Amino acid sequence: MTDYTSIRYDLADAVATITLARAERLNAIVPDMLAEIGQALDRAVAEGARALLIAGEGRAFCSGADLVARSSGGLPDDLGQLLETHYNPLAIKLSELPIPVVTAVQGAAAGAGCSLALHGDFVVAAQSAYFLLAFVNIGLVPDFGATWLVAKGAGRAKALEMMLLGERVPAEKAESWGLIHRVVADDRLMAEAQALAQRLAAGPTQAMGMIRRAVGQALVTTLPEVLAQEAIDQRRAGRTTDFMAGVTAFIGKRPAEFTGR
Repeated sequence: MTDYTSIRYDLADAVATITLARAERLNAIVPDMLAEIGQALDRAVAEGARALLIAGEGRAFCSGADLVARSSGGLPDDLGQLLETHYNPLAIKLSELPIPVVTAVQGAAAGAGCSLALHGDFVVAAQSAYFLLAFVNIGLVPDFGATWLVAKGAGRAKALEMMLLGERVPAEKAESWGLIHRVVADDRLMAEAQALAQRLAAGPTQAMGMIRRAVGQALVTTLPEVLAQEAIDQRRAGRTTDFMAGVTAFIGKRPAEFTGR
């Protein structure tokens, strides 16, 4: 059993749940937290998780990088090195996960916390939630993939509005922008997010992993390249046990029972 200091980890019903657990600091990020999330991602895959849920403890999802806790591994003088060493590897690891990711957002999702939330394939937000990229207000630029995530999700105009003005984007506006999956009542947030994660965990895991990778690649590659990758993925998917189960269930006019194999 791995001991964590900044997060909690749980695996139940094939859903791995990572909970940011620095509630007294609104789950502000320090490098140790990023390292622990990375370790938990590896653990989830190794233990057979078929979906991932990321949530925050307390009244906020994540308030961004901890600008105060320098003595406990907070911000160094070279912020670029901090990104290259801690943030960027985790962003890549999240993008390459072979399982779908749900994030459950309440209160603030600010700075790098906003980026972490948007790394979810499905972002479920409480009505009280908001998304904030206020880097410009302290003379910095968005990081942890924020420029790519927001520009690809909401478009250039909305990305520039969010990043150059540095103002809060309430959950309902984020949903209208196409930036997040859906908004739910505050008291229904975790139930809705967990239900979605469990639904994904019951799906054809290998196909889902290929789908999320293919969509990410499609955003930056040409149509011929996408077509070639689709053929590779379809060949692999067509040899899975889940494909046979899906076809058999379709012919039998009953719901498919996927095993992830």
